[in-house]
Order: sequence, then C-alpha cells, then structure tokens
Amino acid sequence: MSHKPEWIEKEKKHAALEAVKHVKDGFTVGLGSGSTAAYAIAEIGKRIEHEKLHVLGIPTSYQAFMLAVQHCIPITTLEEHPMIDLTIDGADQIDDELSLIKGMGGALAREKIVASASKKLIIIADETKIVKVLGENGHPVPIEVLPFAASLAMCRINKMGGIPRLREGKGKVGPVITDNGNVIIDADFGSVHMPAELERKLKSMPGVVETGLFVKMVSVAYVGKHSTVEKLAPK
Repeated sequence: MSHKPEWIEKEKKHAALEAVKHVKDGFTVGLGSGSTAAYAIAEIGKRIEHEKLHVLGIPTSYQAFMLAVQHCIPITTLEEHPMIDLTIDGADQIDDELSLIKGMGGALAREKIVASASKKLIIIADETKIVKVLGENGHPVPIEVLPFAASLAMCRINKMGGIPRLREGKGKVGPVITDNGNVIIDADFGSVHMPAELERKLKSMPGVVETGLFVKMVSVAYVGKHSTVEKLAPK
C-alpha cells in the first residue's frame, strides 16, 4: 500500500481501526482519499462483511471509489444523502489546534465538500503528521485552481509572499489534473500561523476552487504511535 517504513504503516492502520469504531449500522460515511484512509475503507468493508452492517459510502475521489467497490461498500452520492453521519480521512499535517493541510493526493476539493457535509470529521494519521505550526519543513499548501486561472493565481500568490509551483504529473508529461478537471498549485508560505486568514485570502482569488487548509473542521483525530493510538480533540 505504501513504500513508507513498516512502523508508519502500522501506526496508520492502528489509527484507522480506532476511527472505524465510530461507524454504526445505518450510517452514511464519507470515504477519504490516500493511503491512510485506505486502511479505514478496508476495515469498513470487513465490518460490513462480518457484522452485516448497512453502511453507505460517499467517496472523495476515484481512488476511494475503486477501493470502496473492491471492499464491497455500497456507494451513494451527496444528491441522495446531503447529510453525512461521519467522514474518515487522513491529513498531511495536523497542528496544535487540529487545523490541517490536506491535498497532496489531489482530492482536496471533494474532501472538503464531503467533510463540510458531515456531522463529524474524523482524521487518522501517523505521528509524523503532527506539527506545531502548519507549513513546517517547507510543506506547501495545495490549491485547486481552474486551468484558465492558473497563471493569474500564481502571480497573486507570489505577491502574497508565497512560492507557487504547478504540480507536475508523475509518469506523464504536464500538470496533475484533479478529478474535477482542474490543476493544483502547491504554494510554500513558510510557517502558517493564521491558517483561517490565509484560507480567506486564497479563496478570494478568482479561479481558486478550494485550498488544502482545513480550519476548525475536525471533530476528533486518532494519531498512531509506536504502541498506542492517541485521541486528540479540539481545544
């Protein structure tokens, strides 16, 4: 599932196992994207099989959709279920206030839409994702942008003091294209001490669809440690 060290994969899986305990019979569940959320999807599939749970999933990406199908999770849509009981998803960075950077997998817009429609957002991660301040270690903020507006957005990000980079595809020539048909700009703003303010400024740019800053959205986070799982709640 990943080329990361085995202990990191164990931490991710242990966190996912704790999060999936929140899923109850009759729930509609948002299915996050990425390698950590994949563990949760697999475990939901196991619970459906062994406990005969009636659960519907709303995938946040084509990757999550394919995993849900693989694990026999019935799929539904936001049109049919605009109120979601809970979403389980991963994160790229988690700060002391449980604000997040997400989107290195490219699904940030759909992830935020599904999270915002959920009664609870449960985040799962390994301990390497915990930081004091978002943006540490040169971590960029992913921004999904209409292709027509990419050059304009990059100019404006520069003027804000950020360093923008159009995300390039791996194994293909050209930019990464999201499930929504847009491009992603990874912008390095250094340490992000005021994520809500940065989010507001970025979202005010014409052509910006969504950002990977998730502020005051998390209900609970489960962080895998070497031998335990730490439960974090908003302060």
